Amino acid sequence: MQFNIWQEGTKVPGGYEAIIDQIIAADADFITLREVRNYNNTRFCDRIVQSLKERGQPFYSFYSYDFGLLSRYPIVDSLTVYPCIDDHGSAYRALINMNGQEIALYTVHLDYLNCTYYDIKGYDGSTWKKREPLLNIDSILSDNVKSRRDDGMKAIIEQATEDRRNERIILIGGDFKEPSHLNWIESSKDLYEHHGLVIPWTVSKMLEAEGYMDACWEIYPNPVSHPGITFPSNNELIDVQKLT
Repeated sequence: MQFNIWQEGTKVPGGYEAIIDQIIAADADFITLREVRNYNNTRFCDRIVQSLKERGQPFYSFYSYDFGLLSRYPIVDSLTVYPCIDDHGSAYRALINMNGQEIALYTVHLDYLNCTYYDIKGYDGSTWKKREPLLNIDSILSDNVKSRRDDGMKAIIEQATEDRRNERIILIGGDFKEPSHLNWIESSKDLYEHHGLVIPWTVSKMLEAEGYMDACWEIYPNPVSHPGITFPSNNELIDVQKLT
């Protein structure tokens, strides 16, 4: 399960409790978390592990910032794969013993700047100010790689290649900060302000080239019937200007 916890659930009343409820409802063995901040000098990983334990759900974790992860199986090692420098993304790996099978679980938060899918929709991908939509494929792709997302993913793939040689199962979960090319295809090009474009987005193409499977796509391979939209733009508890 990949879960953006929206600043540790602090943005809505009862948000932290809702996080606990959702984790239990998902019944996932491995969970990657986004927006872990350790507010008020607390360790979010310790806090959420204790809260889940009190609900009869034992998990393992370790101290982290920006990202987080939870595992129902023991964590035997952790590694910084791509360090967070000047807020240009981060990636970490936990090595997990699942009944004798090693799992390499990567939790990822890639660079948020030059988010070019915003430019396509008429907003600057670094400032989010209104602009003319960017509709030229070459310009879109050249602007997209000005971010450091591809650098972060290269580091992940390099480390994961070593894990694969050691016969570990590889799981990568996180916020890649750009769409999947699997959702910007011919059948969806005229939906959701795609402006008729079919785009080979960089990060997902890198993973595909290495043989990785998109778990959501394996279950829901039709971006028209299942577009995978998760952005909470209709939360009645929050002013829409704080959501969009």
